[in-house]
Amino acid sequence: MYLSLPLPSTITRTMTVTVFYGDGSGLPMPYTVSVLKNGFCKDLLLALRTACCLKTDENLLLAEVYENKIYRYLEMPLEPLASIKDDEHIVAFRIQKKGMEKTKLVIFHRWQEKKELFGTPLITYLGEDKPSGADIETAVSKVLSPFKRMHSSAKAHIGKGSDFLSDGLDELCSSSDAQSIENAEFEGALSTDLSLRLLLTDDRVMNFKAFKKDTLFEPGKILSVVMDWTDKEQGLYDASYLNDIPEVHKAGFAAKKTRQEAISLSSCLDAFLVEEPLGPDDMWYCPRCKEHRQAVKKLDLWMLPEIIVFHLKRFTYGRYLKNKIDTFVNFPIHNLDLSKYVKNKDGQSYVYELYAISNHYGGLGGGHYTAYAKLIEENRWYHFDDGHVSPVNESDIKTSAAYLLFYKRVNESKMEIGESSYSHSTS
Repeated sequence: MYLSLPLPSTITRTMTVTVFYGDGSGLPMPYTVSVLKNGFCKDLLLALRTACCLKTDENLLLAEVYENKIYRYLEMPLEPLASIKDDEHIVAFRIQKKGMEKTKLVIFHRWQEKKELFGTPLITYLGEDKPSGADIETAVSKVLSPFKRMHSSAKAHIGKGSDFLSDGLDELCSSSDAQSIENAEFEGALSTDLSLRLLLTDDRVMNFKAFKKDTLFEPGKILSVVMDWTDKEQGLYDASYLNDIPEVHKAGFAAKKTRQEAISLSSCLDAFLVEEPLGPDDMWYCPRCKEHRQAVKKLDLWMLPEIIVFHLKRFTYGRYLKNKIDTFVNFPIHNLDLSKYVKNKDGQSYVYELYAISNHYGGLGGGHYTAYAKLIEENRWYHFDDGHVSPVNESDIKTSAAYLLFYKRVNESKMEIGESSYSHSTS
């Protein structure tokens, strides 16, 4: 039997994400949260949901901003966080769940005189079944409303340029609610007539096309517009909220250093057998109710063979980054008892003993393999390194380079006799 076991991480990483309101109900705010370094985007989303007091009818849309454009959307829940670098700029948009099925509108910003993009693109959704040019203007006006200088106040600016930790959530929620109430007071005074010039464009902002208020667009598609700003608009709107987007992790920030603690083989087995919730893209079709439902996936060990090979998954793969995990895994050499993991116990022994290890040194770009193997007749371990073979002490075979672990079942008869090779206590 060959089992590929994940290595659970104990190292945390602080990440700063700026959260924008997709409906224009508040100013953007940066939130700093702590997540597992080897975690996934779903872990970051969960931490952000708590930090920004996300409502039950809202979702977060994660995206990376690069050169004033949306470089990529982080929509895959199992996208490794290792693919997000510290110097990148990550934003999240608070979107109503019911609106995410409609037409997505991406709003870019450009200085009219210089023809240069600036700031962070804004994202909202058009609620109409067949949106028009007038609907686009109304949506842009609504999203821009929090940035109007005439509506600025000390309360509205309380979060500008500050990082919010996930601690003190009650105070943060109260501040967020107060800001939403303040914005609601001005909502009736907002004008839908923009002085900004809006042009249709593509996701690369290379081609431009004018449109009219009565122009109709196909629903469900992604629409992109660019807004041309002049000195007049700069005086009306505070564009600093669009420009001052912090990095994921500021270089040189005096953060507490953390290191990966040693983990056990049993914790790797627990991570391998834990229930895994299936995401929206992997909905399970229920034959009884005739609908797709969210389900969980779980693996169990039904029976065990004479030989078990444990593969420690030391390599992580993201869309843009590959990494090797050099965490030390503490594994038993003798008396590995797997009885608690077996569902169909048939009376056999579930105790195993290690007899070989395959080690890997280096990374994905290049590396070197060695091995430790036990000569049963001599009850002695040997080190194999290319053509060189040498004896090695049993106490020296556990290293952070261990990649494959080979175990053999210990027969009950031998355990009762107490042969020397099986009489050791668990290491």
